[in-house]
Amino acid sequence: MSKFRMFAAAAAVVFTINAQAQSIDEIVNKHIEARGGAEKLKGIKTLVIENSMTMQGMEIPMKQMIATGRGLRMEISVMGNEMITAIDGTKGWAIRPAMMGGTGEPEDLPADQIKSSTSQLDPAGPLFNYKEKGTKVELVGKEPVDKKENYHLKVTTKEGTLVDYFLDANTFLLTKQVASLNMQGQDVRQEMNFSDYKEVSGIKFPHTMETASPMGGDMTVTTNKITVNGPIDEKIFVKPTK
Repeated sequence: MSKFRMFAAAAAVVFTINAQAQSIDEIVNKHIEARGGAEKLKGIKTLVIENSMTMQGMEIPMKQMIATGRGLRMEISVMGNEMITAIDGTKGWAIRPAMMGGTGEPEDLPADQIKSSTSQLDPAGPLFNYKEKGTKVELVGKEPVDKKENYHLKVTTKEGTLVDYFLDANTFLLTKQVASLNMQGQDVRQEMNFSDYKEVSGIKFPHTMETASPMGGDMTVTTNKITVNGPIDEKIFVKPTK
């Protein structure tokens, strides 16, 4: 191969890499704007989400409370029993009733579960300021989701969590994600579909989420209320002592 051809080949590779990087940034920027803009997302300090989960004919209330970068607490009420899962900085704990295989007492979460849950402390999402966060984003290509063209992005956080994001090529909102999760000591890939976007405090949130239930069948989560930057007592993230 002549020096000219070698140079041309090298230049083509560099051009392709730069073009893809530019394309990724364009897609991500449009996604951020579609959600409400960088300033709105950056301004999320606390988030309270009240949901109803429908599974196997049961309607289960859920409440999620997030203080950005600080803590997360999820409360689920099933047949009069309350299950709590919380992240307190780099620590995590849970209370599971006996009917769910627990003791009813606070217990520490496994390290893998804490690691996979810490991304939820950032309600702006891993695509927001992804370079500064050390997140790697790759453009896989365009793929149809429910007969609509979507951009498929492969996202790897600095903690090593892998999530595949599918953004609608017209609205640039998230329509599907496939995430690697740790459930009861096992790594599983969970698919979740998002729809019914509504604006709350200038930010668009999906109000319907559908996924496969760990108990079999399908599970639908409907959002009833979202409060942005409301008061949260950070004591709720701390593991109770006997």
